[in-house]
Order: sequence, then C-alpha cells, then structure tokens
Amino acid sequence: MAVTAQHTVRDKNLPGSVQEFLKSVLNLEEISAILVPQHMPMKNAVMPALISDPEKMADADPLTPSFPVNSAKLVSRLTRKKTNEKIAVVLRPCEIRAFIELIKLNQGNADEIIIMGVDCLGAYSNKVYNDMASQDPGMLSEFSKNILSGKEDSNLASACGVCEHLEPTGADIIIGLYGMDTDSAFLVKSMTDAGDAILDTLNLSSSEDPKLRKQILEALISNRTSARDKMFEQTEESINSIEKLSTYLANCVNCYNCRVACPVCYCKECVFVTDVFNHDPVQYLQWSKNKGAIKMPTDTIFFHMTRIAHMSTACIGCGQCSNACPNDIPLTELFRTVSRRTQASFDYEAGRSVDQKPPLSEFKEDEYGEVVGID
Repeated sequence: MAVTAQHTVRDKNLPGSVQEFLKSVLNLEEISAILVPQHMPMKNAVMPALISDPEKMADADPLTPSFPVNSAKLVSRLTRKKTNEKIAVVLRPCEIRAFIELIKLNQGNADEIIIMGVDCLGAYSNKVYNDMASQDPGMLSEFSKNILSGKEDSNLASACGVCEHLEPTGADIIIGLYGMDTDSAFLVKSMTDAGDAILDTLNLSSSEDPKLRKQILEALISNRTSARDKMFEQTEESINSIEKLSTYLANCVNCYNCRVACPVCYCKECVFVTDVFNHDPVQYLQWSKNKGAIKMPTDTIFFHMTRIAHMSTACIGCGQCSNACPNDIPLTELFRTVSRRTQASFDYEAGRSVDQKPPLSEFKEDEYGEVVGID
C-alpha cells in the first residue's frame, strides 16, 4: 500500500530539510549510499556525488537549477554489475526516463537501486548557471521559491521551457513540491513496494496529496505543451530542406560533445571516432576541386543525421546536447522535433515504461501494413 507523508520544513529552509530527509534515508541499514547533486568545494560547481557518509549530506542540493550531466549515465555505471548493496539515486524526471531507456537497452539494472524522484523545477544552462553562481548566488537560493510561487523564469534552459514531464513518474519515492506550502512541509510518497519499505521505516507524518497539486501540475503542463508545440512548428520550418538544415548546423565543429552528453547514446565505439571518417588528404583536395570550396571539418551534417536516425526513438528531451554544445546550436529543438515524429510513428514514448519494448526490437505483423501492402 502506498505511503503518503509529509516531511517538516524547519525554519523555512527547504534545501536543508531535503538534506535532512536524505540523511535519514542514508542512515537506514539497507542503504549503502545515495547519488545526489552536491555543491563541490571548487568554484560554484554542483555535480552528482555518491555519498556514503551521512555527514556529507550537508552539501547535497537536488533543488539547485544546475544540470551539468544527465545522471542516468552514472546510474548505468553503478548498476552494470551487481554489488549486493542497495543505492538510492535522486533523479529529475528526465533522468528517470533516460534510465528507463537504458534498462531496455541492457545498459542498466534497477534491482539494487531505490529511485527517488524530485518534482522538476527546471534548470539553467551551464553557462547561465555559472554566471549567476559567480555574480549573484542569492538569486539561486531563491530559485525554488520563485518557481513554486508561479514566477516566470526566462533564464531556464530551452529544454526545460518546453518540458511537459514535471512529475517524476517511474520513481520508487517521490519528493513532491508542487501544491505544497514548502515553507512548512514537502510531500514524500512511495510509488512501489520498494518505496513503501523505505518510508515505513521512517518516522514521517501521514498525509494526503495536496488538493492543489494536480491542478497546478495540469496548468504548468498545459503551458509547457503549448510552448513545445510552438517550438516544433518553428524548428520544422528551420530544417525542412537540406539547405536549411545546413544553415542550422553551420557552426558545428565535430567536437562530438552532444554525443558524449546524451544519456541514451551508449555505443562503446562510435563510427565517427574510427578510421571511417579519417579521410585521406587527397580526398579533401578532390572534394574541394569538385565544388570549388568545402566546409572544414567535413561530415558535420552526416554526423547529426546519423545520430538522429540512431537516437530519435530513445530521445527523452533532457537538453544535454544543447547544454554541451560550445557553439550554442539548438540541438535539443532539432532532436525533440524529429523524435516526436519518430516515436509517434511507432506509438512509442521514450521513458514511459520499462515494459514498453523499444521500436524495431520486435516483429509486429500488423505494423506498417500500408508500406508492405498488407490490408
């Protein structure tokens, strides 16, 4: 039976009270460590950290608007082999959805983890966050209150502004913020038997879902969905010919940061870092002579089109590709726009469920009958 409770917020300190809750989970005998974003001693960095000492939880901060890496890849590393120990992982909704895809791609395993999902308030791009953290850290401390009070934040990353997945579905335990008076309490709710077992051992005040929670989430999702659809329309107009796509990707320098940052791009060896695209000098010269001039480096459009073909069935729209791009190419918009069509054609939604098999992984006799001429 699901456990729904509240955790008291002391002295109106929401981040500190979330730390207190996570510390109580880490103190449980069955939990060996917690993966959670943590303030690092260097600069103003917030990075995922695997914490095993409860006293180190004082620097944890899963509510900060910093999102330097999609932690699904890290959870994949932590679960690729059995440890016979239980780890809790604190994830955003897009990180949970990415990990669900990795499980289906045999790149992760959920048997030894407890997923603790946090209502997503959004995040800034790396550049914006670093600027704010160095110039006005006080703004960051007010971030949660501002978002939960309904204030618009134009600094949110583009992916967050069009994301309709605000609630952490797929989690064992939800840390709920929307609809709560977070000056006094936040919601803690179990969604699985494993989550029940954890919360049953903690001394939390029993509660119910706040009445406003569903209403607030529906309104936010409606706004985000409208922004998303507008983004789809604008992006489709920007890439609907090879000439326009070439312009869209003109600043690409083949750094492959987007490939590295993508949480569901899991190939151990990428064809683009093999000798296949290490062309002989004479080839470059011949191409230049044929056309009069060629853009260097070459193969940039082919790289992105290959990634789109490879990853559009699994893209969960986290925005890390744009976040990692040194030249600010709007890759999230490109991938989400194409992925929307790819996934719709297979009646598939990436990250929705472990039980939903990925496209092209099984034969369906009645699929694409109009293509093969079967009524």
